Amino acid sequence: MRFLPSHLPVALTRVTMGYAALWLATVLVWRGGNWLSPWVIGGVLAAAVPISIAWIRWLRSPRWQGPVTVAAVASAIYPFWWQLAVFLAAVAGLAEIESSLQAVGLGGLFTLGLGWVVWGLENASRRIELARINETLRRGLPLAVSAAEHADEAPRGERIWNPLDPAAWYYGRQGRKLKQSTLALVSYAALFWMAVALVGQLGGCSEEYELPAGGGQQKTVAQTVKIQKVIRKKFIVNPFSSIKFEVPPIDEVKLQLEEATAHQYTIGYGEGDGAGFAGGTKAGKVRLIRLEYDGGDWDLNFGIGGDMNMLLEYGILTRQKVAEQTESRRVAQLANFPPDKSPPVVFITGQGNFSLSNNDVKVLREYLIDKHGMVFASSGSRHFHNQFLAAMNRVLPDVRPVPIPLDDQIHRVPFAVPF
Repeated sequence: MRFLPSHLPVALTRVTMGYAALWLATVLVWRGGNWLSPWVIGGVLAAAVPISIAWIRWLRSPRWQGPVTVAAVASAIYPFWWQLAVFLAAVAGLAEIESSLQAVGLGGLFTLGLGWVVWGLENASRRIELARINETLRRGLPLAVSAAEHADEAPRGERIWNPLDPAAWYYGRQGRKLKQSTLALVSYAALFWMAVALVGQLGGCSEEYELPAGGGQQKTVAQTVKIQKVIRKKFIVNPFSSIKFEVPPIDEVKLQLEEATAHQYTIGYGEGDGAGFAGGTKAGKVRLIRLEYDGGDWDLNFGIGGDMNMLLEYGILTRQKVAEQTESRRVAQLANFPPDKSPPVVFITGQGNFSLSNNDVKVLREYLIDKHGMVFASSGSRHFHNQFLAAMNRVLPDVRPVPIPLDDQIHRVPFAVPF
């Protein structure tokens, strides 16, 4: 522990570093395939609470630790509490809150990191400048002011490459501080988002989609139209009365659509009793996975009230086992599913912009062709409709969109769509 500052508590620091490694591994597994028990994930994430409290109590000890130490401890605690809040929202089924916490928390993590980059850059630059001033004075420059004026200038004939030094040759001679800060911001932002993308790729090395086993045939839920005649009440009206009211029509006939048979819809082509799929397993469940994408509102009506209602209704109609909550994945994460254990269908919707990166196009093409998947898109606007078709032209350049006729099976099962 020699590399740690001497004022830090050694035992607590060792426990924290060990826990941080376990926490990182758990978060990667959770974000990747979620094959760990929720109790294990929750237990590991919740362990951050007592460790954080121990650090807070240490900061409140009689020995003042200084603002930098306080800021460092608070920054270190932040990601642990952030992921714990996201996990609790996910367990509670609050998908919209989970998505918001994930996005806002990531922005907060970026801001915290940027603050430390600025602080570190400023301190490093100042130390280099002070060292240059002291060296200039040591050589006999009479005035400290003159030395300070030349603190950001390199010695004659020397070409400096260190980006922490404002006198680096690639900063030029004007606005060196501004150029240095701009380079630090751009470099940090690029490295941060590359790390986020890398974690997203590594976080799901292996994920499987298990369908429920069973058999059955697809049927249309029968519906009948019953005509219900409403008997009109008879009124005796005095034509000379001062009371005036509108007499209802003599006959009122109301059409009432009732479901004649319930729960007849089963899906699947496997053999056996009950609804299910060939190749499914007893542990399999039908999951509703929504695709995340850049540039728009992919989470429109996501979670309770939208996707969850659809998943529950599917379970009622088919009597199949369904997942306890809805899910979302980045397009790139579809590559984590093996060909024989991929989602049979993924859902996508929105009203705003829709865009795919070149890697997303490649992954989506592989999902549709090699893994025999399906993308079900619900357009919330004409703008989204046009952008989705343009994206699909990139994914499947040899395929052209066609309207689905009304007598197609998708319009007849489980309910017949009349128009």
